[in-house]
Amino acid sequence: MALFPTRRVRIQPYFGYRSRERLMISARALRAPRPGFDKSGRLRAIRTMLSQFASHEVPDLAVDLEIQHPDGRTFHHLGTTDREGFVHFDVPLEPEWELASHSQWEVVAFRWHDRDGEQCVEGHVLAPGREATLGVISDIDDTIIETGITGGLRKLARNWRRVVMQLPDERLLVPDADVFYNALGGGAVLQTGEAHTGDRLPATHHPFFYVSSSPWNLFSYLVAFQKSRGLPLGPLMLRDWGLNSETFGSGSHGAHKIAAIAGIVETYDSLQFALIGDDSQGDLLAFAEVVATHPGRVRAVFIRRAGDPLSPEEIAARSLIESANVPLWLGASYTSGQQFLRAIGLAHDGEAERIVEAVEKPAGKGTETGTATPPQPEA
Repeated sequence: MALFPTRRVRIQPYFGYRSRERLMISARALRAPRPGFDKSGRLRAIRTMLSQFASHEVPDLAVDLEIQHPDGRTFHHLGTTDREGFVHFDVPLEPEWELASHSQWEVVAFRWHDRDGEQCVEGHVLAPGREATLGVISDIDDTIIETGITGGLRKLARNWRRVVMQLPDERLLVPDADVFYNALGGGAVLQTGEAHTGDRLPATHHPFFYVSSSPWNLFSYLVAFQKSRGLPLGPLMLRDWGLNSETFGSGSHGAHKIAAIAGIVETYDSLQFALIGDDSQGDLLAFAEVVATHPGRVRAVFIRRAGDPLSPEEIAARSLIESANVPLWLGASYTSGQQFLRAIGLAHDGEAERIVEAVEKPAGKGTETGTATPPQPEA
């Protein structure tokens, strides 16, 4: 039974991404208000968050994806929402669509019909540049945003109270994550010449992607948090939650992350990737699996230590990563990033010294600086 049967249908676009050969983007049809998290509207923000989880999904809705070729031609691709309101597009680009020299965001359009006629909303697609050689794939919870979800159901419930009661810019950023991530991104791409669709969202030289076990309902909340803290923006790979073992099973987090990361890595055969996560949800195990199944594609692994000592399985995963000659960083503070930045190749960048100076702040008293496994010479 629909909770909001009289509300208008809106499409919530999610960030997409493309290569020369394929374009992937998803959206969801909902009967829910457009998310808003401005400071003057705390009650509105709370209502918005609650409505995101109590929304009425709209199945069997015809959705038209409109994309524009770099030469100006327009193409249309039709999709239909599933029973949860999602529509997923995986569009072959034939012939191949060239990428710009530098990474940029491109704009697409979603069109649908409701009781008032045709409706349209824009979506954004990340197009890594031809000159990009490194991509970054990052976890979210306890990697960039403090959740404290390790330690049982009580802390998990506390985190969900934070989601509902706190505005995105009130959430705690993992200390120094903003400086570290912007260093990894290599700075914003400075646009020159005529305006184009990539001007609407800022892109970084090294493209970012985010993989999380959080539900798609939190997409707007997480993007608002990233914008408020100046973090690099990128496509978010979230999950459709259900009351089943697939959602809450002990292996579900890792399986989702492995599949999402593999999809990104396999899309960009010219990029190597830095993987960043933490030790609260099995990221080390997931990253080791990616290293094993995609040899030569992972440039470095960074794990933020936030919880208990490594388990025997995590120790085995660490050994696997090290044996594959992939630089591995294990530490509690992003301030000790010099060796990691050098390990993934920024030391060979003309801006390396400035980047290292920005990231390598003096660690506070009692701060763990972490340990690094540096890259070994190739045989």
